[in-house]
Amino acid sequence: MKIALLPILFSLSFALCAQTTSSHPQSQRGAALDKLAGRYFSDYYFKFNPTQGTAAGFHQYDDALENYSRASINDQIATLKQFKQEFLFSGSYNGPLWTQQEAGDLELIRSDIDSRLLTLENIRPWEKNPDFYSSNVTGSIFVIMARTFAPAPERLKSAISREKQIPAAFEAARQNLKNPPPVYVDVALQQLPGIISFFQKDVPEAFKSVTDPALLQQFHRANQTVIASLQQYQQWVQKDLKARAHGDFSIGADNYRKKLLYDEMVDIPLDRLLEIGMANLRQNQQQFKEVAAKIDPNKTPQQILEELEKDHPKPDQLLQTFRDTLTGLRDYLEAKHIVTVPSQVLPIVEETPPFARALTFASMDTPGPFEKVAKEAYFNVTLPEPNWTPQQVEEHMEAFNRGTVISTAVHEVYPGHYIQFLWVPDAPSKVRKLLGCGSNAEGWAHYSEQMMLDEGYGRTPNTDLDHDTAFLKLRLGQLQDALLRNARYIVGIKMHTGTMTFDEGVAFFEKEGYQSRMNSMRETMRGTSDPTYLVYTLGKLEILKLRDDYKKKMGDKFSLEHFHNEFLKQGFPPIKIVREALIGDQSPVL
Repeated sequence: MKIALLPILFSLSFALCAQTTSSHPQSQRGAALDKLAGRYFSDYYFKFNPTQGTAAGFHQYDDALENYSRASINDQIATLKQFKQEFLFSGSYNGPLWTQQEAGDLELIRSDIDSRLLTLENIRPWEKNPDFYSSNVTGSIFVIMARTFAPAPERLKSAISREKQIPAAFEAARQNLKNPPPVYVDVALQQLPGIISFFQKDVPEAFKSVTDPALLQQFHRANQTVIASLQQYQQWVQKDLKARAHGDFSIGADNYRKKLLYDEMVDIPLDRLLEIGMANLRQNQQQFKEVAAKIDPNKTPQQILEELEKDHPKPDQLLQTFRDTLTGLRDYLEAKHIVTVPSQVLPIVEETPPFARALTFASMDTPGPFEKVAKEAYFNVTLPEPNWTPQQVEEHMEAFNRGTVISTAVHEVYPGHYIQFLWVPDAPSKVRKLLGCGSNAEGWAHYSEQMMLDEGYGRTPNTDLDHDTAFLKLRLGQLQDALLRNARYIVGIKMHTGTMTFDEGVAFFEKEGYQSRMNSMRETMRGTSDPTYLVYTLGKLEILKLRDDYKKKMGDKFSLEHFHNEFLKQGFPPIKIVREALIGDQSPVL
């Protein structure tokens, strides 16, 4: 998911002390909160994360690059702790007379602060992950070149400004990185050739319309310096860092619990979370067997899956296959009144940028909620690499079989991430436009995969469901994707709490998640640096429970379209906040 290329996804951690009425005029406390939130975004959030400023649509940050030095990290920590005190103890925020929205916004910011402090002080990717530097600086250039929010010469000036600061990022990496986990080094080395190629080919191509000789000369010097810095960094990682990479990637049970609390507002004990995840895994495996038997009772589920995986487009037809799928999905949403579609504009389907290919199959890259000019949205799909063997190409393409092509398009575009993005600009506050969580955004997209088939998408008219082979294959593809997310759920918790090794994680994806060996390796590698990628299944289960509870509340007045619209208009905060808004209770999210 990607949720976005550079996600701004954080959540809340503390219990709300709010009235559930959202129709209050803004209180003095609310006005004071808005003012303090504005300072937080300007004096910390975008000051230290200018790439996210560009991604959000605030282009005053386009010339700046993140400062990766240890001094800057210490400065961030000090600034966050100062804001934490202001948000927790300011006299302006004492008292019970909050609207539901104000209380939710306050907790979102408090939680964002706690999440960032946890990452900087405890999880410490800046000290452990060499890819943290090379991929992040590449993303900083990508957000400048990807959208035409300004004329090409103006954007090129910003790109040059950022490129001039990139060598300092790699110098900081050499100073900061200490005993990284071997898998982090492997991922960095896997990504770096594509990143170098990105600066050699893609960046110059993006600005080929610029004709100013002096500006082009500046760009050539800056870009060549970046390429040389990347090549030197690659050599240093390979020859120096790799030899002393013996660290542990697991973040530990205590950090894992805190991360779930701060990022997702989930405080369920980890052993109970594992029980919930395993139960859903077994349920999906059983349904997979039942659907496979309906397709052909004379074959095993594994044989059916292997046949399904062989039914995929050719690599050079994959992007067009996705393009051909999107219009039909959008039309179905409108015809069946599943959710309001705010725009008829389709996203642009293109190949995943090189710096994101090692760990993602597909992603949605949407403009920020405050972008006024460049409204393009990109649906990125990872194609096979030119240097892969035929077997590697085939294993990769098996993940894009006809069933999973549909579920991927649903997840990323209609009605998944793209539809949610179209709603975010209308979220009720600046805080809700910028802060949220993975269990909402990824949960919504994963929920959509199941919901669309439940609502009949892909059904053959006048055909009995048990004999509708085409639809059953779609269901099997959806269930295969659900099992992939189930495996992420289990592997993420177990690897990062020390009860599962990397190799055991790979085996779990293969045996329990029904994934190929190559995809199992990729998914397990991702889990080493994305510990809470349980958010897909976790969020889907939270949304299904919320829908059931909302349906009970509304009775005969329940409408699926109305539920989905009410859900999306909240932004993308943790489901607990959405429950407050939709049904006014604080009952368990699961």
